[in-house]
Amino acid sequence: MPKLKVHSGTKDRVKISKNGKVLRLHANSNHFLQKKSAARKRKLASFQTMNSNDSKIIKKKLGSK
Repeated sequence: MPKLKVHSGTKDRVKISKNGKVLRLHANSNHFLQKKSAARKRKLASFQTMNSNDSKIIKKKLGSK
């Protein structure tokens, strides 16, 4: 049976931490940055952990167990 391919869109948007948590970027951090405060932009630049139900689906798309 052939190997399953990794979902390339998910691969670009998500990463898995060393402890196995699924990390994603915040939304609203790409444009209209002039009217957002510096503190808000710093907060948006950090990673956010995903919901446990969503992370199961994401891990399956990435091919990890």
